[in-house]
Amino acid sequence: MRDELDRGAMATLSGGHLAVDFASGAVPALLPFFVLEFDLSYTATAVLMLAVLASSSFVQPLFGLWSDRRGAIWLLPAGVAVAGAATGLAAVAPSYGLVVLLVFLAGIGIAAYHPEGAKFAAYASGRKRASGMSFFNIGGNTGYALGPIVVTPLVLWLGLTGGLVAMLPILVAALFLIRLLPALAAIAPDRPAHAVGQGHDDVRAMTLLGVVIALRSVAWFGLLTFVPLWVVSNGGTEGEGNRELSLMLVAGAVGTLVLGPVADRVGLRRTLLVTQGALPFLIVAFVAVGGLLGTVALMLVGLCVVGTFGITMVLSQLYLPRHVGMASGLSVGLAMGLGGVAAVALGAVADAIDLEAALYVAAVAPALGCALCLLLPRPLPWQPAPEPAAAIV
Repeated sequence: MRDELDRGAMATLSGGHLAVDFASGAVPALLPFFVLEFDLSYTATAVLMLAVLASSSFVQPLFGLWSDRRGAIWLLPAGVAVAGAATGLAAVAPSYGLVVLLVFLAGIGIAAYHPEGAKFAAYASGRKRASGMSFFNIGGNTGYALGPIVVTPLVLWLGLTGGLVAMLPILVAALFLIRLLPALAAIAPDRPAHAVGQGHDDVRAMTLLGVVIALRSVAWFGLLTFVPLWVVSNGGTEGEGNRELSLMLVAGAVGTLVLGPVADRVGLRRTLLVTQGALPFLIVAFVAVGGLLGTVALMLVGLCVVGTFGITMVLSQLYLPRHVGMASGLSVGLAMGLGGVAAVALGAVADAIDLEAALYVAAVAPALGCALCLLLPRPLPWQPAPEPAAAIV
């Protein structure tokens, strides 16, 4: 294992992560405009989030398995290109059904990038795994935060065509990734003919961690879906709602840089436990208090959730050292996708009762996850398995 971070490789991986998650972050920013365009209910709005989350999440372990067995570095530019093109076309789609189909396709592109990107980020990280994965995730979290910041004014200016315009730089980023693939391929460990993955998979620990992530995701995707609509329901505008969403996401990007080094010092599990325990109180403060204090609480939610994405990704790779790509797909994909399913249930609660009740229900889930954090075992040190030989393009 290398001792130092490979900054060039990490910059490439983090940049690709920024591009693919910019497309992902554009979807919740477009939701209030889709509501106006197609006169959607809360449940129908949540279905759009479910469409992108189901495809981006539930198929990620399959891409991870493919990566572990055969190597699939070409998925990095392909995933970025598909995510950007499908999201842009969804913005100008003439019907609700076509929007659902296109955001589902965008999710496939998002799913394709993450397991392979996370695996190569592990190769490039050196011995400080949490800090290295934080550098990888800062790109994705920044991209997700930039989604509403860039898309909202463009849509207000150009109409939904602005969503298509916002995706053009993502396609350019995919072309740059193609040119940089040979340099990335050079950081993979050599693969002897007899090589196998190293260490022993702890399926029980990964299952526990998956449940923790899923419960965290119930709250997170509920907020991603309904924060702008909550602001509008309280007399704000769509722009003000997306501003609150952007502040939450920007704070999350900052949390990525802060919590990675903290986890390397005080421990992955301890950092996850503290941040998970804070979430219920912060969500209740956002809903019940509102105003400036509510905005601060929402920003701290972003810090606690997004800032621990890298921590849970590292833990998953440590619990499944023989299947690093699949571990990344499970932690980023499948477990978080279950939260997207729950967002639809929260939409049904909002339609049946009201949106305030749905947000309070969302606050309960991370409290349950906090209890499960106490059961997570200490992971063993990680050694990278050799990379399967594969064509670059």
